[in-house]
Amino acid sequence: MKSLGNVGGDNRAKPAGAAGAPASAAPGAQVQLSSLSSSLQQAEATISATPVVDQSRVDEIKAAMSEGRFKVDAEKVADGLIESVRQMLQAQPGRA
Repeated sequence: MKSLGNVGGDNRAKPAGAAGAPASAAPGAQVQLSSLSSSLQQAEATISATPVVDQSRVDEIKAAMSEGRFKVDAEKVADGLIESVRQMLQAQPGRA
């Protein structure tokens, strides 16, 4: 893993042992992660294993369309599009 070093601070080299110099771990030293870090790693693993698309739902909709059972609520679609445009306009910098 790469280190960012002294981000935003004094970039000049400091002699070993100088005040404020980064501490070095001894060879063979163990690092222990906090429980929050472990939880974040587990959450990341769960998220990466979760499919982006619910394939069973896609298959259900495809079947309904091919059988003529799928009905589109044009008003609901239009309302969703209008709301999306409102959100995009509000997110633009310089708009109130």
